[in-house]
Amino acid sequence: MGLVGVFKRRWILFACGALLAVSAVPLWADAEASDPAAKRVRAFYDSLLAVMKQARGLGVHGRYEKLAPAIRETFDLDAMTRIAVGTEWNAIPREQQRALVDNFARMTIATYAARFDDYSGETFEVEPTAEARNTGRIVHTKLLQSNGEPITLNYLLRGSGENWKVVDVYLTGAISELATRRTEFGAILKSGGANALIESLRRQSEKLLSSSGSRIDSRAP
Repeated sequence: MGLVGVFKRRWILFACGALLAVSAVPLWADAEASDPAAKRVRAFYDSLLAVMKQARGLGVHGRYEKLAPAIRETFDLDAMTRIAVGTEWNAIPREQQRALVDNFARMTIATYAARFDDYSGETFEVEPTAEARNTGRIVHTKLLQSNGEPITLNYLLRGSGENWKVVDVYLTGAISELATRRTEFGAILKSGGANALIESLRRQSEKLLSSSGSRIDSRAP
């Protein structure tokens, strides 16, 4: 997710689904989390931390390579692409569906790689038990900024047993990253079809990876 822009207001993330730099000592609950959904999010934060510790030395492309496995392991990028595209998905030919998933995944990873470019003392808290929902489980987390101000980041995961993956990120605890994406994607699909959306995602990735990345503005998603 790549988690998520690790982002500006839209990616504190991909969120993305979408996040700021994390601290050298994440603040997990005192008891070891046994909930598999919460453990998934915690493991993702650990991976982000490892990259953040060497962010400047790695550069944006190095961060991309380091974050890609963790993001693919944590986020159900196929499902997230379908959700973001919405009702138009079934009308899109299979080859274009695959291209959309590939480019959505690349854009998500590139967003994290571009945004997680430094560390300034923030910390994460992850509640050890997820909240059961009809649509899956919600893992509640908070990002504590260096000034102590918290930002709520909640993750919706779906799965069973020990295998849970993120399918959406709720910025400030309520704003669905994929609902925001659906509005954006819908406008592109309406004006130019699936190929236009594929190209838009490709250009976003290129833009993110052609820069050194910018610090996250924690004031808004």
